[in-house]
Amino acid sequence: MPTITKSNIAFDKRNLRDIELLRLYYNMLKPRLIEEKMLILLRQGKISKWFSGIGQEAISVGVTMALKPSEYILPMHRNLGVFTTREIPLHRLFCQWQGKASGFTKGRDRSFHFGTQEFNIIGMISHLGPQLGVADGIALANRLKNNGKITAVFSGEGGTSEGDFHEALNVASVWQLPVIFCIENNGYGLSTPTNEQYHCKHIADRGKGYGIESFILDGNNIIETYTKVQKLAESIRKRPRPILIEFKTFRRRGHEEASGTKYVPKELIEAWEAKDPIENFRSYLLSKKILSVETDKNYTSEIKSEIDTALASANAEADIIPNETNELIDVYKPFDYKAFICNEETKELRLVDAISEGLKQSMEKHENLVIMGQDIAEYGGVFKITEGFVEAFGKDRVRNTPICESAIVETAMGLSISGIKSVVEMQFADFVTSGFNPVVNYLAKSYYRWQQEADIVLRMPCGAGVAAGPFHSQTNEAWFTKTPGLKVVYPAFPYDAKGLLATAINDPNPVLFFEHKALYRRIRQEVPTDYFTVPFGKASFLKEGEAVTIITYGAGVHWALETLEKNPNISADLIDLRTLQPLDKEAIINSVKKTGRAIILQEDSLFGGIASDLSAMLMEECFEYLDAPVKRVASMETPIPFNSQLENQYLAKGRFESVLKQLLSY
Repeated sequence: MPTITKSNIAFDKRNLRDIELLRLYYNMLKPRLIEEKMLILLRQGKISKWFSGIGQEAISVGVTMALKPSEYILPMHRNLGVFTTREIPLHRLFCQWQGKASGFTKGRDRSFHFGTQEFNIIGMISHLGPQLGVADGIALANRLKNNGKITAVFSGEGGTSEGDFHEALNVASVWQLPVIFCIENNGYGLSTPTNEQYHCKHIADRGKGYGIESFILDGNNIIETYTKVQKLAESIRKRPRPILIEFKTFRRRGHEEASGTKYVPKELIEAWEAKDPIENFRSYLLSKKILSVETDKNYTSEIKSEIDTALASANAEADIIPNETNELIDVYKPFDYKAFICNEETKELRLVDAISEGLKQSMEKHENLVIMGQDIAEYGGVFKITEGFVEAFGKDRVRNTPICESAIVETAMGLSISGIKSVVEMQFADFVTSGFNPVVNYLAKSYYRWQQEADIVLRMPCGAGVAAGPFHSQTNEAWFTKTPGLKVVYPAFPYDAKGLLATAINDPNPVLFFEHKALYRRIRQEVPTDYFTVPFGKASFLKEGEAVTIITYGAGVHWALETLEKNPNISADLIDLRTLQPLDKEAIINSVKKTGRAIILQEDSLFGGIASDLSAMLMEECFEYLDAPVKRVASMETPIPFNSQLENQYLAKGRFESVLKQLLSY
């Protein structure tokens, strides 16, 4: 009989039953044995990469067992124990790591970069911070549903240096969200030690600055982790609030296996090896006669057999055969557009009023719709679009946010995961840069990666002509038309704005809805009083002619109309695109084939704008029909100046007429 060594961790059984202790041990042993097998396969070249959590199993297992299966967990790449404790079939995990079809991302992403609604796990993206804000959104959904559930989200100590960490903690604190922030302080962010990562004594100290309760736990002590998290979870379910837990632990292998650990002092690794959570817990259980040597061997044999069986089935699965159609149809969630026909009763509305009315009617139609943004509640937003909404819908659904665009976009993603629609107002479209990462990397890619829709509309007040300068005047739609997975809408008239906004909110995909500030109170139109929709991907023909096709959107539409009114002899098709993604390519191409000339007008600066793509498309599709080169008219290649004279010089409006006439005389 083997010698029973003394545990180097002081375990306290407390009131846990033997069966619970054995389950804790088994659940830690399983990811360890999987990892040991994966490291062999990595050396054999059968998997591409591995992020080891050896030595940190107690945290993943303890937290997961402390939560209910119906409660969401957002793990990172060292939290294999979360997935195995939730009993995800190993066959599917192995297929995920091998890029097989039975994985969770159809071969489109690797390791733990996936989520699964079946097991209430939301995996990470490589940009670590967004996980934390997404957890806020799921926790907010729990509060709105009043379901008594909590959410747990993981990050490493390196991730706490990202702005998303601080934004997420602040939002969770301000809104008292039922979320546990689990920080695995494992010594190194890749090769950067903690003394070069932060200057406070403990990461837990950061919670105090946000008014959040914080705790420090021995991350290698499974009993301490499980019982403390279990107790805190019960407390949060009864009194919703955020809690920050710093788990002291260590990463005994490289950031990923190729990195190695040469930068770590040998004695430090040896010290933490002596505190191995599994070896020490095994010794404790054996010494207390809770675990027998025979049972331990049976556990190991059972798990290894499960691993071998799952690996065999994963290896036997055929490699994915690339199919362009399959790839393209999964960029967006299918949207069955339903036309809501407007009534005959109309009233004259400004663009700003049409947006407000459309938003209000959507709030009435969708009881699961939440609006978030800076100053949008009692103040009504800086453009007064949500004025009176708090009185109509309450502060749960009309939510002022702190100044933290990144966390609020992420919170919207969390709401979508929980089945709640949201509209987020970027106070100015320029400010989306502060939330750019989650827009283009999380919202845009989630459905393609693991079929999770981002049912979110980002309202984007944009554009020049109001003497607002470089930081409040950009029209930055081209940043997003470039990103597959996003839809981009840009109305020029009140009727379109109201109907397209309703469609954007109905659409389960992420939509950026651009609203030109200079048109808010200048453009008026008769608009139906009832709720109605306008389809995406359908351009509007404002004028029809024979000599030239003018393609534009937003303020450019009104510049073109003014030019044609000054020049009634010009016979032109004037196309208002209305939506830039999806784009009405058929309308554009058919018009240019008819007229033989095309000019594209945009407010954005020229290089890299949508006019460039449209021009290239027309050269490819309509070359033999063209009687002249396709012309592009755009604003200057400078930031947008404040001074009105400089701004007028900057804008494309002043150059459009002359370029149009040059094209006609070619």
